[in-house]
Amino acid sequence: MWYLPEKDRVRFKAPFGVLFPDIESALLYAGERRLYAVGDVVTSSIVKKGIIPSICVIDGSTMRVPFRDAHLSTQALSVKRFEVSNPAGYITDELIDALKSAIECSTYSTDTKPALVHVNGEEDLAVIPLVRMLPTESAVFYGQPGEGVVVKIIDDAAKEQANELFSYFERRDCADSAR
Repeated sequence: MWYLPEKDRVRFKAPFGVLFPDIESALLYAGERRLYAVGDVVTSSIVKKGIIPSICVIDGSTMRVPFRDAHLSTQALSVKRFEVSNPAGYITDELIDALKSAIECSTYSTDTKPALVHVNGEEDLAVIPLVRMLPTESAVFYGQPGEGVVVKIIDDAAKEQANELFSYFERRDCADSAR
């Protein structure tokens, strides 16, 4: 698993993409691109607009408060579901593997179907590996608490930036994660 040290978390406070005050303007900016969503509120907002993202990554909470929305259930979305654990401040190998499988299922499979990755723990940092793995010209949406919606259009520069951000993570064994 990969741990983001406290000293480097400040690097992740600024939006990793273009910040919009609302979902409508974010959707206009993304245009006809394939959408991927990280976070319960942003995913719910997109789904309520009648759009099912190719991948939804949620954890059942927003700002550490439970967030329940019937629109996000597997039955309502008709999606393939992946269940993973990922503690706050980490990117687990399990999360990375689930994202890879979800991308395969929703993007490259002959039986393409949207995917929902439900994270037990925290999904916030899933944006980084997702940007590293997605095809170019995709659009990743995530919430910027108290500010709006961030959209990152995937291109080579986005992938380089995600690789740079990932370089701040430290590899830890599972036994080390309690520290």
